[in-house]
Amino acid sequence: MTANAESLPKPTGAPPKRLLRNYLLDARFQLKYTGMVVGVTLAVATVLGYLAYQQSRGQTEMMQLNMAAEGATDEFIRESAESYDRNLLLAIGGGILVLVLSLGITGILVTHRVVGPAYKLKRLFVDVAQGHLRVYGKLRKGDELWDVFVEFEKMINKLRQGQRDEIAQLQSIIDRAKEVSASERVVSELEGLRDRMEAELN
Repeated sequence: MTANAESLPKPTGAPPKRLLRNYLLDARFQLKYTGMVVGVTLAVATVLGYLAYQQSRGQTEMMQLNMAAEGATDEFIRESAESYDRNLLLAIGGGILVLVLSLGITGILVTHRVVGPAYKLKRLFVDVAQGHLRVYGKLRKGDELWDVFVEFEKMINKLRQGQRDEIAQLQSIIDRAKEVSASERVVSELEGLRDRMEAELN
């Protein structure tokens, strides 16, 4: 989408540093959603890891029988089995931990793409409610709610154009009031109304 002439330019300067709090714009929603995803994944991964470990225990017993048949000592067989099981548990636990951390970070980043635009739109709604008909800045590439933002921008532009038309009509009334020598108080009030309407466009 092309930049709108009515939109104010983005602030210039160095980009702000991305801290964790910059991504947690709505911590309650983002952590709740991420926690649900991580919780389900952790439960499924734990069950699968347990099944894999139980399957491996059967293979360990077969390995012990083969080593005993080859004449290995009982102590060597026991140490080998314990080492194999321990390494397997570490591998399963490490894999689950990496998966949980990856999904946790991904969940925060994904929800940020939704919460960020929603937060921006909320601020724009407040500005409009306060009488400021303007849209400043744009959504970032990859953000969600683009269609909502575009429709909001169209609405603001229509309101701005309607405001300009009303200002032009009001200016015409002011000019006619001056031509017929209307009271200065009336003209002053009309001019004040015009100025306030113009201020809403800035």
